[in-house]
Amino acid sequence: MTIFARIISGEIPADIIYEDQDVVAFRDIQPQAPAHILVVPRKPIPSIAQATEEDTLLIGRIFLAATKIARDIGIESDGYRLVTNVGDHGGQSVFHLHVHVMGGRPLQWPPG
Repeated sequence: MTIFARIISGEIPADIIYEDQDVVAFRDIQPQAPAHILVVPRKPIPSIAQATEEDTLLIGRIFLAATKIARDIGIESDGYRLVTNVGDHGGQSVFHLHVHVMGGRPLQWPPG
């Protein structure tokens, strides 16, 4: 069981800022921007690479939740970044699909 699954189940506390029947969103404990939220599906999908056609609606719900969160926390108007890392070389450290919502300052590209 990943740390995200343990957060979703309530076993580990987190600063949860959004949840619905499909996704849970909480503040990253090592933020890389003033606003850094993780949006995770309740369904344990290791990464976007393992998502299937069956997950199409769920993936859409993750991104719609991310945009709602950006609006709710006040970063929508200035802009923000949505990121999902895939695999070791992609920088993935928790193998439960998640989207980072980052903003609150100008972000560089490429990232550091």
